[in-house]
Order: sequence, then structure tokens, then C-alpha cells
Amino acid sequence: MKFLLLLFLPLTLWSQTTENYNVSAENPFGKLNPEAPPETADYAPLIGSCDCKSEMRNPDQTWGETKDMTWTFKYIMNGTAVQDETTFKDGRNAGSIRQFIADSSKWYVHFYSNTGPTPKLPAWEGGMRGDSIVLYNEQKAPNGMDGYYRITFSDIDEKGFKWLGEWVNTSESFSYPTWKIDCTKRTALTDKEQILLNAKAFSEAYMRKDHEAIVNMYTSDGKIFPNKRNVMEGPEALSKFWKFRDGVKDVYHKLTPVEVTVIGNYAYDYGYYEGKITNSDDSENEFKGKYVIIWQKIDDDWKMYLDIWNSI
Repeated sequence: MKFLLLLFLPLTLWSQTTENYNVSAENPFGKLNPEAPPETADYAPLIGSCDCKSEMRNPDQTWGETKDMTWTFKYIMNGTAVQDETTFKDGRNAGSIRQFIADSSKWYVHFYSNTGPTPKLPAWEGGMRGDSIVLYNEQKAPNGMDGYYRITFSDIDEKGFKWLGEWVNTSESFSYPTWKIDCTKRTALTDKEQILLNAKAFSEAYMRKDHEAIVNMYTSDGKIFPNKRNVMEGPEALSKFWKFRDGVKDVYHKLTPVEVTVIGNYAYDYGYYEGKITNSDDSENEFKGKYVIIWQKIDDDWKMYLDIWNSI
């Protein structure tokens, strides 16, 4: 009986949270789970993508050349933790998994990199100090003196943040900076983010039964490839296809993109769709299937050029 109770308990706890807070078309950087420790919101202003300037100290103690990098933060583990990734133009990538453990009232950050894979990830721990996030990892100085490598996120707001990596002695009365990064939050969406938002807007227009808004999401020569139908092209044909019958109500629609790849002014996107329509006689039509969309960038916006789908 005790074994059965232990086996059942995790399933019970898991079922309490059914909403999805992970990365999705609606939330490209995930969402903060309200059931997560409140401190998980420490990183809320950093969520999203930043363009950063990185400087590292040379062995001769001079500062090296400034390098451009991208730093992206997102919620993972159903909105209870934070993952970040840095990308340099030379192909270097690194990232961290950041979790707040309430029992110890600390953040624990595990770091990984494609330039130094290791069977055991180095870890930093710490938390908020005033308006900054401060993290530590034990590290001896070259002369053998005990100390820490200290990481500080400061000047944090919706516009960006500063990051400093430095060695400090155990009393933190001495510090030696070795790496500094200055990050600016992106205000414009990336092409991929814009496509994901447009895909979400399609479902919203569908649920509003707004066929005119749907047609406007296609290029002027846009084409659709409905299941078991001929190819249809142009605003007039698309308007007739997407116009809902009288009496249709309670319309539901959802797209789940699997991959979005941008190639110049074109992009392809494939994934799954699902939905439901309630007719005037209260009968329901449920549907689901898979799709492929070719997008074209027109005047800084992404519109559908080819829209292909079929049912499952």
C-alpha cells in the first residue's frame, strides 16, 4: 500500500498544474508560472533577447577587442526555471539553467558551453543583493589564495542590463574584473518571432470569424491548398473559402508550429493545427491536421504565400 501511495502522489501533484507556461507560438520566451517561487521573477526583466557588447581581459591584463553577442533568456520547466543562451558570430555558444531553491533561499545556476564540454557542469549560487543579482563559484587565485568568481547582473531594467565577471577574495575586499558585458534589449521582433505572432493572429482572426483579416494575412497572389480541393489563388477566392456559414458559433482554432526557418525574404513553417466549430443546430465539427506555410516578407511584415494543409 505504501508503494502505491508513493507512486500515486507525483501524479496527483503533476495534475494540479495543467496550463502550459513553456515556450510556444503565443509566448516565444515562455511565461512565469504563478506557482513557481516568487524569486523566479528576479529574471523577469531579462526575459527576451538582447544585443550585447562583450569584453574579456587578456593575459597581459589589457582589455581585449569588443565582440558582439546575443543573449536570450526564456522560461522553461513549465515556467518554474530560467534558461539562457549566448551566441557569438564565431560559432561559440554557451548557456545556463537557472533554478531558485526555496529551501536554501538561493539561485543555483549550471553553466554549459560548446567550447568546453564537461561531464560535470560548473555551478554558481547566490541571489538578489539590492537591485542586482549576485552569484558565486569557489575559485582559487593563480597564487593559491582562496576566493570566488563573482558574477553580477546590474542596472537591470526593461531596456537591458550590465554583467560583470570578476575574481574576489573571501572577504570581497579585493576584486579583479576579467569579463564585462553590456546588453541592450531588442525592441523589434526577430523575423521568427514576427512569424510566430502572425500565426497566432491567424487563429485569433479565425475564432472571431473575421475572414477579411484572414485574407489580409496572405500575399496578393497568395495560394491555399485545402485538403481534397484544388489550389485557390487571390483575394476573391480566399475570401469565399474563409467566409463562415451563417449560424456558426463557438469557433476554436490553434496552431502549433514545430519549426520556423527564415531564408532571406522567405521562410517556411510547418506544424499542426486543431479546432472546433459549433453549427447552428448545435452539432460540432472537430478537426486537426498538419500544415506547411511558405511566408514572404512584404514591407517589413510576413505574409503567407503558400498555405498547405491536410487532416489527420
